[in-house]
Amino acid sequence: MVDAFDGVSIDQGMEAGFGEIAGHDWRWRKGRHFDDDVRRDPEGIIVAVIGDQPVGFISTWIDREAGIGHIPNLSLTPECRGQGVGRRLVELGLQRFRDAGITHAKIETLVQNNVGNSLYTSLGFREVARQIHFVAEL
Repeated sequence: MVDAFDGVSIDQGMEAGFGEIAGHDWRWRKGRHFDDDVRRDPEGIIVAVIGDQPVGFISTWIDREAGIGHIPNLSLTPECRGQGVGRRLVELGLQRFRDAGITHAKIETLVQNNVGNSLYTSLGFREVARQIHFVAEL
Protein backbone atom coordinates (compact mmCIF):
# COMPACT_ATOMS: atom_id res chain seq x y z
CA MET A 1 0.00 0.00 0.00
CA VAL A 2 2.63 2.48 1.01
CA ASP A 3 4.52 2.49 -2.29
CA ALA A 4 1.28 3.25 -4.14
CA PHE A 5 1.13 6.60 -2.34
CA ASP A 6 4.62 7.72 -3.33
CA GLY A 7 4.19 11.27 -4.62
CA VAL A 8 0.59 11.61 -3.44
CA SER A 9 0.87 11.42 0.35
CA ILE A 10 0.39 14.26 2.81
CA ASP A 11 2.79 12.49 5.15
CA GLN A 12 5.43 12.42 2.42
CA GLY A 13 5.00 16.18 1.97
CA MET A 14 5.46 16.66 5.70
CA GLU A 15 8.66 14.64 5.60
CA ALA A 16 9.96 16.65 2.64
CA GLY A 17 9.53 19.82 4.67
CA PHE A 18 10.56 18.64 8.11
CA GLY A 19 12.38 15.32 7.84
CA GLU A 20 11.37 12.31 9.87
CA ILE A 21 9.10 13.08 12.80
CA ALA A 22 9.41 11.19 16.09
CA GLY A 23 11.79 8.73 14.44
CA HIS A 24 9.26 7.60 11.82
CA ASP A 25 9.23 8.19 8.09
CA TRP A 26 6.19 8.89 5.91
CA ARG A 27 5.88 5.24 4.91
CA TRP A 28 5.40 4.22 8.54
CA ARG A 29 2.74 6.89 8.99
CA LYS A 30 0.88 5.94 5.80
CA GLY A 31 0.98 2.26 6.74
CA ARG A 32 -0.85 3.11 9.95
CA HIS A 33 -3.75 4.46 7.88
CA PHE A 34 -4.46 0.92 6.71
CA ASP A 35 -4.40 -0.31 10.31
CA ASP A 36 -6.96 2.39 11.14
CA ASP A 37 -9.13 1.31 8.19
CA VAL A 38 -9.13 -2.31 9.37
CA ARG A 39 -10.04 -1.31 12.93
CA ARG A 40 -12.84 0.96 11.73
CA ASP A 41 -14.53 -1.49 9.34
CA PRO A 42 -12.73 -4.76 8.55
CA GLU A 43 -15.58 -5.87 6.28
CA GLY A 44 -15.06 -2.69 4.27
CA ILE A 45 -11.68 -3.87 2.97
CA ILE A 46 -12.07 -5.25 -0.55
CA VAL A 47 -9.01 -7.00 -1.97
CA ALA A 48 -8.25 -7.53 -5.66
CA VAL A 49 -6.56 -10.85 -6.42
CA ILE A 50 -5.11 -11.94 -9.76
CA GLY A 51 -4.23 -15.61 -9.82
CA ASP A 52 -3.34 -16.19 -6.20
CA GLN A 53 -1.66 -12.82 -5.65
CA PRO A 54 -3.28 -9.82 -3.96
CA VAL A 55 -2.66 -6.84 -6.25
CA GLY A 56 -4.59 -4.08 -4.53
CA PHE A 57 -7.36 -3.10 -2.20
CA ILE A 58 -9.87 -0.44 -1.37
CA SER A 59 -10.90 0.46 2.16
CA THR A 60 -14.42 1.66 2.82
CA TRP A 61 -16.53 2.60 5.80
CA ILE A 62 -20.10 3.70 6.18
CA ASP A 63 -21.48 6.56 8.26
CA ARG A 64 -25.13 5.48 8.28
CA GLU A 65 -26.35 8.44 10.28
CA ALA A 66 -24.80 10.92 7.83
CA GLY A 67 -25.72 8.80 4.80
CA ILE A 68 -22.16 8.87 3.45
CA GLY A 69 -19.86 6.07 2.40
CA HIS A 70 -16.16 6.86 2.78
CA ILE A 71 -13.23 5.56 0.74
CA PRO A 72 -10.07 6.36 2.72
CA ASN A 73 -7.57 4.33 0.70
CA LEU A 74 -7.19 2.75 -2.72
CA SER A 75 -3.93 1.00 -3.47
CA LEU A 76 -2.63 -1.06 -6.38
CA THR A 77 0.65 -2.75 -7.19
CA PRO A 78 2.48 -0.94 -10.00
CA GLU A 79 2.21 -3.84 -12.43
CA CYS A 80 -1.60 -3.89 -12.37
CA ARG A 81 -2.18 -0.15 -12.76
CA GLY A 82 -3.91 1.01 -15.89
CA GLN A 83 -5.77 -2.29 -16.31
CA GLY A 84 -9.09 -1.35 -14.73
CA VAL A 85 -8.39 -2.97 -11.36
CA GLY A 86 -8.67 0.32 -9.45
CA ARG A 87 -11.87 1.20 -11.28
CA ARG A 88 -13.35 -2.18 -10.40
CA LEU A 89 -12.39 -1.80 -6.75
CA VAL A 90 -14.06 1.62 -6.57
CA GLU A 91 -17.14 0.21 -8.30
CA LEU A 92 -17.31 -2.58 -5.71
CA GLY A 93 -16.96 -0.04 -2.89
CA LEU A 94 -19.75 2.06 -4.36
CA GLN A 95 -21.95 -1.02 -4.68
CA ARG A 96 -21.31 -1.81 -1.02
CA PHE A 97 -22.60 1.65 -0.16
CA ARG A 98 -25.67 1.28 -2.39
CA ASP A 99 -26.46 -2.13 -0.86
CA ALA A 100 -26.39 -0.47 2.56
CA GLY A 101 -28.83 2.23 1.41
CA ILE A 102 -26.18 4.96 1.36
CA THR A 103 -26.87 7.79 -1.07
CA HIS A 104 -23.47 9.50 -1.36
CA ALA A 105 -19.82 8.49 -1.43
CA LYS A 106 -16.78 10.54 -0.49
CA ILE A 107 -13.14 10.12 -1.50
CA GLU A 108 -10.24 12.50 -1.00
CA THR A 109 -7.09 12.86 -3.06
CA LEU A 110 -4.33 15.37 -3.64
CA VAL A 111 -4.19 17.77 -6.57
CA GLN A 112 -1.04 16.06 -7.87
CA ASN A 113 -2.77 12.66 -8.08
CA ASN A 114 -3.69 12.99 -11.76
CA VAL A 115 -4.53 9.31 -12.16
CA GLY A 116 -6.86 9.32 -9.16
CA ASN A 117 -8.47 12.60 -10.13
CA SER A 118 -9.23 11.25 -13.60
CA LEU A 119 -10.55 7.95 -12.28
CA TYR A 120 -12.80 9.46 -9.65
CA THR A 121 -14.40 12.00 -11.97
CA SER A 122 -14.97 9.28 -14.58
CA LEU A 123 -16.93 7.36 -11.92
CA GLY A 124 -19.20 10.31 -11.15
CA PHE A 125 -17.36 11.98 -8.29
CA ARG A 126 -17.39 15.78 -8.39
CA GLU A 127 -14.94 18.11 -6.70
CA VAL A 128 -16.70 20.03 -3.92
CA ALA A 129 -13.77 21.59 -2.04
CA ARG A 130 -10.00 21.98 -1.88
CA GLN A 131 -8.04 21.75 1.33
CA ILE A 132 -4.61 22.97 2.35
CA HIS A 133 -2.61 21.10 4.97
CA PHE A 134 -0.33 23.20 7.16
CA VAL A 135 2.29 21.78 9.52
CA ALA A 136 4.26 23.68 12.15
CA GLU A 137 7.31 22.68 14.11
CA LEU A 138 6.74 22.95 17.85
